[in-house]
Amino acid sequence: MEAIMSEQQAVYGFEENENQAMIAQMIRDLGEREIKPYMMDWDEAQEFPVALFKKLGELGLMGVLVPQSYGGSGFGYHEYVTAIVELSKIDGSVGLSMAAHNSLCTGHILQFGTEAQKQKYLPKLASAEWIGAWGLTEPNTGSDAGNMKTVAKEEGDHYVINGAKNFITHGKSGDVAVVIARTGEPGDSHGMTAFIVEKGTPGFSGGRKENKLGMRASETAEMIFDNCKVPKENIIGKVGEGFVQSLKVLDGGRISIAALSLGIAQGAYEASLQYSKEREQFNQPISKFQAISFKLADMATKIEAAKLLTYRAADLKNKGKSVNKESAMAKYYTSEIAVEAANEAVQIFGGYGFTKDYPVEKYYRDVKLCTIGEGTSEIQKLVISRAILK
Repeated sequence: MEAIMSEQQAVYGFEENENQAMIAQMIRDLGEREIKPYMMDWDEAQEFPVALFKKLGELGLMGVLVPQSYGGSGFGYHEYVTAIVELSKIDGSVGLSMAAHNSLCTGHILQFGTEAQKQKYLPKLASAEWIGAWGLTEPNTGSDAGNMKTVAKEEGDHYVINGAKNFITHGKSGDVAVVIARTGEPGDSHGMTAFIVEKGTPGFSGGRKENKLGMRASETAEMIFDNCKVPKENIIGKVGEGFVQSLKVLDGGRISIAALSLGIAQGAYEASLQYSKEREQFNQPISKFQAISFKLADMATKIEAAKLLTYRAADLKNKGKSVNKESAMAKYYTSEIAVEAANEAVQIFGGYGFTKDYPVEKYYRDVKLCTIGEGTSEIQKLVISRAILK
């Protein structure tokens, strides 16, 4: 029995390592000083707090997975998940932007870039000297990315990109973007190529910023390409590999969104647990009522299951194994139960849960994005069903 349990602990990462404990405490301390006093102002104003992300860079949180040789922290996915969870328990917007910067832009260059590209871009991204963006989605092609309209045409030693991307995290404020553009025929999975495009490149600009329900301090905007000339040395991998690369990047990105969801769910649960012990009705704490205690029991159980799925996917990713099915399961289940947890949290808080004076209304608004971004719940079910029916 003990042997079985130790094997399960090794597989699922039950035991928090020293690095995880250090990161969690560091983020809690930072949150009290640098996030909680300002986060509702950022939310109301839809302000992307660039200065905060520079501080996260100084703490090594903007290059968690980047090797130390490129200026990163050199940690694995367990530490990375812990960092996103702890940030998202405080403010989902901060967790989202940190995750997008790490797993998408930085992660794409780290996974598929040339040595020269890694040397040039990763130190700046890991330190948050530069904020990263990643452009796949377009106005008419969300899940149907294979039919993208943004086109890159070869001209001498450059490619010229024309088109637009939308719903891009850091689309305006990003200093560098990894952009997927079509270099072949529509619908051809080998007809798209990934390019690194720096801010200030002629023909590359940020467009309209979205006015959002939640995650309002995480910038979401258009990226516009108007005869934007990008040198061939900025191609990631080979021409035609961009879409296949993106699917692999998204496998890791789904672990990020699972962690984001887990953090919001835990934040909503912990706030509800504390409130239920303090709020009294009929001369006793509302936690004494079965209606409330059973809600808390369901939340706690589902969050624990989500945690196992998320850390299982992280463990496989650490070992260099395929996480296609496991990351989709983690993202799908964790995002859905996070929505449920945030909904129940508002219910437990009652009328106060509907006001901005208490934290759960923000969890409620922020969390819905988790079932949509980086592949909807429906797309996750498609990925899972294909994997199990192979």
